[in-house]
Formats: sequence, C-alpha cells, structure tokens
Amino acid sequence: MNASPAHGPTRGQVLNPAHGDTRQRILDTARPIIGGRGFSAVGLNEILGAAQVPKGSFYHYFASKEAFGEALLERYFTQYLARLDVVLGTPGAPAADRLMSYWQGWREGYVSGDIFSQCLAVKLGAEVCDLSEGMRAILQDGTGRIVDRLARCIDDGRRDGSLVLAERKGADPGTADPGAVLAMSLYQLWLGATLLAKFTRDRRPFDDAMTTTQRLLNLGAEPRANNAAVS
Repeated sequence: MNASPAHGPTRGQVLNPAHGDTRQRILDTARPIIGGRGFSAVGLNEILGAAQVPKGSFYHYFASKEAFGEALLERYFTQYLARLDVVLGTPGAPAADRLMSYWQGWREGYVSGDIFSQCLAVKLGAEVCDLSEGMRAILQDGTGRIVDRLARCIDDGRRDGSLVLAERKGADPGTADPGAVLAMSLYQLWLGATLLAKFTRDRRPFDDAMTTTQRLLNLGAEPRANNAAVS
C-alpha cells in the first residue's frame, strides 16, 4: 500500500460531527459495494459518487485507501459484534438455541443473497492480508472476538445443560479450554463452507456445515430458533 498523505486524519483522531457523519456515510455506502466485488476492484471515485460525496475529497476523511480499508473493517466488526451479542444474548433462551440461531442466520443470509449478510472477513481476508498489515491485524482481532463470544456461549450451554459435549479423545485437559477449541473449530468450519458455497454456487456446503455443527455440539434436529442473521 502507498504511504499515507500527511494531511489525512489518523486512526482515533477526533472529528467534528459533520465530518464524522460524512465519513460514516462513505463507510456504510462502501460496505455492500466492496462486499460484492472486493477491495482492490473498487475505485474511490465510485464509492464517493455512490455516497454523494464530492469526488476528490476522499483525503479529507481518510489518510489513504489502506486507512479507509482499516476503518471499513473496524466499523464492520463493531456492528457485527453488537448484533452477535443480541443473538447470543437472547433472554431466557437455552445457550444451544442461541448458538444455533447464529449458524442458521449465517446460512439463511447467504442463501437469500442478502448482501448485508455477506461476511467481509470471508470476502476480504485472502485479498488484503498480503497487502496491508493493518487490515490483516484488524481481521485477526475481529474474528478472534467473534470466536471468544462463541466460546462463552458454548460454556453457557455446558452450564445450563443445553450442551452436553463429548470429551475429545487424547485431549490433554490442561492444554486448552475445550469451549474455545470447539468455538474456533466451528468458526473455521463455517468460513470454509462459505468459500465452498461461493465456488459451487450451491447451498449444500452450508447444509453440510449445519449437520457437522449439530454433531460437534451433540445436538439432534435443528431447534426452532429465531434465524437472526448477523450482518
């Protein structure tokens, strides 16, 4: 990535309200465009035009395209995690149902073609990690926070009795938290299913991922839960 111009705002810089509103509008407009076509393929003028921001004013809001990408991912994960907290924190619902609602929402969001349910971690991960260390670090941190929340929900399920997990053969009980290991395995499973579904243009990778998820969680048929897509 090119070096950042000295006159652009830096991460964490306090912006006046009007400046901040325009900056957020650019980010919110860019998300479905970049979510559909990728980061490198989308020009800045296209984003500014769609956001109805004067062309050529990009550097009033972002120090560089890389800084813009970092801000886009930060905003995406902030919104994603807030919605994930709602899904996984449904009052009165067993933890197993809350967890399955997340996976069901993931599947149905993609199958329905809802662009706002498309995961930017999947869309941009392979593309930008070799281009920008800053964007790679945000992806690592954001996905780590997702896995942490999934692990806590798994632990809740073990406590409330809605999840009864089989012990892993050969596992050393002192080496890793089993909930965290399972959460990471499930998240990796669904990332892989999403990539395969893109390759095949078929929902079967999601259905297979759901079946495997139920098996790993030692669950039977899918519970009748609110399929809340986290986008």
